[in-house]
This record gives sequence, C-alpha cells and structure tokens, in this order.
Amino acid sequence: MKIVILAGGTGTRFWPMSRADLPKQLCKLVSEKTMLEETLDRFKEWPKEKIFISTTKSLVEKIKKALPGFPESNYIVEPALRDTAPAMGYVANYLFTIDPDEPMAFIPADHHIGQVDKFLRSIREAEKAILETGKLLDISVHPTSPTTTLGYTKVGKRIRESDGVEFFEFLGHKEKPDRETAQQYLKEGNYLWHANYYMWTPRKFLEAYEKYAPETHAVLMKIQKLLGEKSKEKEIEDLYGTMEKISIDYAITEKMDPSELLIIRGDFDWDDIGAWDTLYQNMLVNTDENNNVVFGERINIDTSGCLIYGREGKMIATIGVDDLVIVDTDDALLVCTKSRAQEVKKAVEKLKEKGKKYL
Repeated sequence: MKIVILAGGTGTRFWPMSRADLPKQLCKLVSEKTMLEETLDRFKEWPKEKIFISTTKSLVEKIKKALPGFPESNYIVEPALRDTAPAMGYVANYLFTIDPDEPMAFIPADHHIGQVDKFLRSIREAEKAILETGKLLDISVHPTSPTTTLGYTKVGKRIRESDGVEFFEFLGHKEKPDRETAQQYLKEGNYLWHANYYMWTPRKFLEAYEKYAPETHAVLMKIQKLLGEKSKEKEIEDLYGTMEKISIDYAITEKMDPSELLIIRGDFDWDDIGAWDTLYQNMLVNTDENNNVVFGERINIDTSGCLIYGREGKMIATIGVDDLVIVDTDDALLVCTKSRAQEVKKAVEKLKEKGKKYL
C-alpha cells in the first residue's frame, strides 16, 4: 500500500497563524512538531519508499526545507491549487505510471489521531479488502455533534470483520449538510463522519473519474501522456488549470454506486483539526484550572474556556472574558468567540479583497 499525504491546502480557518506561504500543515499547533511531521510520524514503521507527499508548486520548497530527510523523488507536485478532485486525480495519474494496481491511501496532513496502532491496522486491512473485492475503501468515525463542516457517510449492515476491523455497507454520502439535517443524522444513528481516507488502486480511481467526472478524466488522460517530460511542464500546468476546482466528495463520492464502496468504522480517536474551536477541543488535556489553553506569557484573571496563542517576549493579559480565541502574530491579531471560529475564513476573504497583505 502506498501512502500519499495530502499537504497542499491553505488552512484559511487558522489565520493569522496559517498564511499562504506557511499553511497549517507547516504550523506547530498541537506540539513542537508541525502537523505534517505529526502525520509522517504515524507511518515511521512503513517502508519509506512507499510514502509520498502531494503538495503544490508554491509550497514544495518550503516543505522540502521542513523535511530535509524526505526523499526528493517521493514528492508529487500539483501545478496549482485546484481542490481535492483534480489533486487526487493527478496523484492517481502519477502513481498509475509506477504501478496501476497497487493500492494507495490518501492521508490528510491536518488530522489528530489517537490510538495510532488501530488506525494503522485499519489501513492494512483496507489494502487486503481492496485486493480481494476491488472496491473503494474509506474510513468513517462515530459523530459526537451535529457539525456542518464535515461530510456524513450512511452505512448499512456489517459486511466483514478482519483483525478487529469492521467493514460496513455504504449507503450514501452527504457533504457538509445544514445543521437541521446533521441533527437528524445523529438521531438516525447510522451516519458516520466521513474522515477522508480514500483508498483504492490508481487504475480504479481513474476509472471512477471516467465514469463520474468525465471532463476531469479527459484532462487527466492528456496530462498522463506528458508526465515525466521536463519540457512538458508548462503544458501540464496549463491543462491542470482547466480542470474544475471541486472536492472529490462532490465530484465523485456523492455520485458513486453504493456497491462500489466499503466503509471501515474507525474505532480510534479522530478529529479534523479544521479551525481554532476544534483545535481547542483537542487540547483540553492541556488546560489550566479554568479550562484555558494558553501558549506564551499570560495573566488570566476571571478568564475561562479560552484558547490563547501568544509569542515570545509579549505578555497577553485577559480580564473577565470567556470562550474566546486570541491569536497574536507579528503583524496580525485575531479575537473571536470559539463558537464563531469557523468564520475566520470570512476574514480571510475580506483581506483578499484588500490585496495580499496579511495573507
């Protein structure tokens, strides 16, 4: 099984720490290691030649600098940022030229994983299931709240069990429903959070693009003929830019025949570290006596439930505030309630209207 770590995103909900030239996967959010390093560490026992990093042309040099020991030949560099459908299709294209029928797993670089041994067991058992059934494998986890920022997978009866890993019938996918729908899913009990660990062979991925996203597939086939030719990089970049900017969930998964998929129910601790509020939830073991998570010098008086990121040599004092996110960087300061942390993306959109400063 080849492991492909997806590290091309921008992480706009983690502004002002995450920037265009330093996205969240290169930020030290949960430890002294970057999110990307945390992800790589989970696969430290995996054969190094089978681990790839997929990122964009604008980020690859920064990632290489952050990971000096990672093999140069195992970077898959997307010509531009076009969302996950073009990006994952490009990776499948690239790996098709190496071995079209060896299973591959897409691994996001911004997740928190507890019980890593159980997570890795799910990946290994998924590889066996792909080779035995020819189906797309994905992992979904038990939802704990009616969030509208994640996709939901509907599962049916249990199909198989292997080494403690359970596989379920796939009955459909809904990406980012409204709150009322998400609440209904929790009540029904047979919906899981979609964790975004798509696993299949390059050949099967490309066949799915041909069936469900034919326009994207047509471009990918043109690119495939040019891969590996240095003189064709500009042509590849121009072709890549013509593909629709869309996630694989909308482009492929929501359209797929349910019989083509199997779902692993992940029984490990999991969280998509998508914004400051979800980061806070993952840092609760590090709170002070008033449930504050604080990095840097601080004085907190009558302050509770806050997430505060300061910086060396600067004191942050808070008095009489609750449930805030405060992030101080060299040139920008964010203050918002945790309940509205998902809206940080709106501030980034406003900044884009004003130009590239502070982005």
